[in-house]
Amino acid sequence: MKNWAQYLMVLLLVCGINYFGKQSIFAQTKSLDLNEPKDALTAYRKIFCSLTDGKPVIYWWKGQVYSRIPGEKDRHLFNIQGMNIRACGRVTDEDENVGYRLVSREVMLYLDPETNEILSTWSNPWLNREVKVFHVANDPVNGKPRFPDQTKFNGLVENGTVILNFVIPLFYPNALGGDYQNYIGGTYHAMEIFNYFLPASQLMPRTNNAVEQVNISWTRISKWLPWMEMGDRPGVLIFTGAGLRLKSWDDLPLFFQQEIETNYPLFSSPPSLDDERPNQTSWTTFKEYIDRKFIAPQN
Repeated sequence: MKNWAQYLMVLLLVCGINYFGKQSIFAQTKSLDLNEPKDALTAYRKIFCSLTDGKPVIYWWKGQVYSRIPGEKDRHLFNIQGMNIRACGRVTDEDENVGYRLVSREVMLYLDPETNEILSTWSNPWLNREVKVFHVANDPVNGKPRFPDQTKFNGLVENGTVILNFVIPLFYPNALGGDYQNYIGGTYHAMEIFNYFLPASQLMPRTNNAVEQVNISWTRISKWLPWMEMGDRPGVLIFTGAGLRLKSWDDLPLFFQQEIETNYPLFSSPPSLDDERPNQTSWTTFKEYIDRKFIAPQN
């Protein structure tokens, strides 16, 4: 009887070790490890869109645009509201590595700084005349495929909050410039700064397909917008805004929904996941308008 009791105790001990060992391993693996490239890639995809291929996600923001000219007080030129609708899809490279790609469209409206009415024209205080306003309607704004070997999680996790900061300097040939920008100037020069704030409790569990609660801030410094007709006058624009990830289309402000449905109906859904068109910017869309308006069709 004593031997049987000892055997039973050993058996229970071994089973207990196996059970709790498995529980411990499970506990270690049920959360993302942001130091691991695959998990870092998963984290970014959950923040920017969703682990579900093709699921539409909307980010929305509002803010202001200011002018800055040497020797002159900054001017509050516009209020702004914008939205980006996007989706992510699974991709593989030639070595069968698995990653994802983000596709999107975005609209940003320039509003009267006092009344918040959508502007169709703007009284340029430096030219003393009206100019036509071109709202941002960029289709597409797609990302490049991203894979684990290119990915490192650069965020901070403090007191249960994940903080991400992206600084994007932009310096490349201007779509509205000619072939001699290296010699006479005109290169597109800007900087965009994005900050994301989200709960770690939504990001870390592997069972969560997306982070639903994301707050953002955005800053942009750039030259004058082409439709302002400011030419090479000194000065820059400063855009500043804040926003969040929306739960659904219905969370957009009603006037914004109506504006998109009336004038930008394609922007109620993201592009297809296999979209290969070149990206658009305010400069490329304005160039298309100028070319249509001033370059007569060849007979």
